[in-house]
Amino acid sequence: MKKLLIQNFVVAIAMAIGASTFAQSPNNASRQRKATADSTSPAAADTKPSDASTTANPSGDKSKDKNKPAEVTADAQTNRTDQASEEAAIVPYYNNFFTTYRLGPEDVISVTVFGQDRYSKQGIKIPPSGRVSLALIPDGIFVNGKTVDQVAELVKKRYDEYIIAPQVSVSLDQAGSYRYSVVGDVGQPGIRLMTRRLSVSEAIAEAGGVLQTGNRKKIVVLRKQANGSLAQIPVNLSAIYRGQAPDSIYLVPGDQVIVPGNTLKKMQTIMGFTQVLSFARLFTGGW
Repeated sequence: MKKLLIQNFVVAIAMAIGASTFAQSPNNASRQRKATADSTSPAAADTKPSDASTTANPSGDKSKDKNKPAEVTADAQTNRTDQASEEAAIVPYYNNFFTTYRLGPEDVISVTVFGQDRYSKQGIKIPPSGRVSLALIPDGIFVNGKTVDQVAELVKKRYDEYIIAPQVSVSLDQAGSYRYSVVGDVGQPGIRLMTRRLSVSEAIAEAGGVLQTGNRKKIVVLRKQANGSLAQIPVNLSAIYRGQAPDSIYLVPGDQVIVPGNTLKKMQTIMGFTQVLSFARLFTGGW
């Protein structure tokens, strides 16, 4: 019996060693890897198209987004339209001002003769006499009261004697002869240069605005007429600010804007006289 048990034990050990050797053999390992690869290959094949599609779509969307023009919002389009319309409304006023500008003392102009630098002259300050001198024109040209186009035509006629078909242009570099004044209850009263077309409200704003003691409803513009008399042009600045009246009165050279005082100004004047009278009573012995 003991002998039988020993034989069975030896057989079991031999079988265990044989099974482990068979599992570790190269042929069996390759078979196992091949079987595993064969089992996973269909799944990989199934997932490849989906992966390709998922990777291809983002790149395609990105390229489409890059080539697609940026969309303009409605607000941006409205702002562009407003800016264009505002520019179209303002530019003619400035062009009209410089086109119809009459030259005078202290103005600075430039005369350009195309292709003839010797006869061109820059930065000419018009003297009080109104006569400017140019090359080949020793006696000069009288420019006071003329527009730049009229001066260019005069220079062209004079240079036509020396140059074949001269092309002359005259530009206004600095306006210095157009002046207006703002007096009364404003922040900075005085005489100012008119370098562009100005409305009454703009002129008052450049003068520091109306003070608290100023009457915005009874502003007057004094304008000299051809016969020498002064015409009074009433302006209601309060109505303009409230949008009840158009800001359509523009200044011309020599205009004088008068901003009168209001009730507060009158009260301050009366109080000032009262203080003066009280001070005077001290010297006369009265109370």
